[in-house]
Amino acid sequence: MKTREKKKKVFLVDDDELIIMTLSRQLMKEGYEILSQTTTEKLMENLKSGFPDVILLDINLPDRNGIDILRDIRDSGLPAKVIMLTADDTAETAVRAMKLGAADYLTKPFNIDEVKIVLANVIGNKQLEQEIDYLRKISSKYLETEFIGNSEPLQEIKLKIAKMADAHVSSVLITGESGTGKEVVAKHIHNLMFGGGGPVREPFVGVNCAALPHQLLESELFGHEKGAFTDAKTEKKGLFELAHGGTILLDEIGEMEQHLQTALLRVLEERTVRRIGGKDDIPIDVTVIATTNRNLDEAVGKGQFRTDLFYRLSTFYIHIPPLRERKEDIIPLARYFLSLFVNRYNKRIIKGFAAETEKVLESYAWPGNVRELRNLIERLVVLENVEEVLPSHLPDWMGKNSDKAKKTEAGRFILPDKGISLEELEKDLIIQALEKSNNNKTNAAKLLEMSYDSFRYQMKKFNLD
Repeated sequence: MKTREKKKKVFLVDDDELIIMTLSRQLMKEGYEILSQTTTEKLMENLKSGFPDVILLDINLPDRNGIDILRDIRDSGLPAKVIMLTADDTAETAVRAMKLGAADYLTKPFNIDEVKIVLANVIGNKQLEQEIDYLRKISSKYLETEFIGNSEPLQEIKLKIAKMADAHVSSVLITGESGTGKEVVAKHIHNLMFGGGGPVREPFVGVNCAALPHQLLESELFGHEKGAFTDAKTEKKGLFELAHGGTILLDEIGEMEQHLQTALLRVLEERTVRRIGGKDDIPIDVTVIATTNRNLDEAVGKGQFRTDLFYRLSTFYIHIPPLRERKEDIIPLARYFLSLFVNRYNKRIIKGFAAETEKVLESYAWPGNVRELRNLIERLVVLENVEEVLPSHLPDWMGKNSDKAKKTEAGRFILPDKGISLEELEKDLIIQALEKSNNNKTNAAKLLEMSYDSFRYQMKKFNLD
């Protein structure tokens, strides 16, 4: 069931009751929620409690100047946009208001159509600012780490990436287990394509295709026109449009619905997008990078992924091997993460790893790959206050000495002579399952071959919920 979009709230401040009445009636017809006040008594208090999207503020109020109120609104941190109302048609007043943070101004006498247009533009710009903030947030997790590693597989990947970036290919498919660093590779491709050795100005927009319902994902990717569906009160640019001139990352593309796969194939082939409810094709110039931890070839065979889309995406293809297959990268990554978190948490006391500790790190299988290593190092930095990280600081399940549990080729754990904490082992397996499944509880439960309810019980038991 779709939720009704919240009405935009407009607060009118003018000492002329006729203006208040006229604007209120007309704007309510446009679907706005209206609050109003004809005096400045308790105005700031009412503005804060009303939490409007836009304030229409008269400059010449009888008991206080509107410019001073504008300063108070700015200094209070209220996120509302302010449109000034003035009977002074000179540019000086308008410039003064705009310098103080007003979004726009209207000169009296004004007609209602002009008010509607200015108000719609201000709200549209506010929504765009919010969308940009949102994109920065959802993209930030893709920009956290460097492309670290000197193993032969990684050197081959770097060479491939350099060639693809130099050719400015239009699409790339990156596969690999969860936590191997597919998003980091995507960002590295973007940097090489658009950086040119300097700062990258072109947009890098990332979206997780598995994290959004397919109805919402379609609107996010392609945008929609006003009135395209019940909640489409205004037009909205999609992520493809916002990524124009740069890169869009479609994370976990293997989870995308079939009808969206069809729409994506059209975008890749025609290099245009059409908003939901729209009639016009909008040209786009964007590099599409898709990532997945699924076997897409197998998904194609089962009819779960379009064959033509798979072949279109896999023209330029990169597979990231799991960390256990590139052990030469473990210590460089561990040292990098240690430096990263030592600086982040200001734990200068920690200088590095003991040689024995690095041997344990190298011998461990890392089922959660780079993400598991990163999380482990972060926990060590936060919890330990030592100059050197010793094997004793590592979790027991990592097989740090011969007295601890070891896994045989048959897949059986051998109980050490000194015993082991079963609770500690259970807790860590729950954590590993969550890390390996990107915190998807259903998939984590499957990894441990247990029911979802049992898995949720274990999470509560260990305070992991």
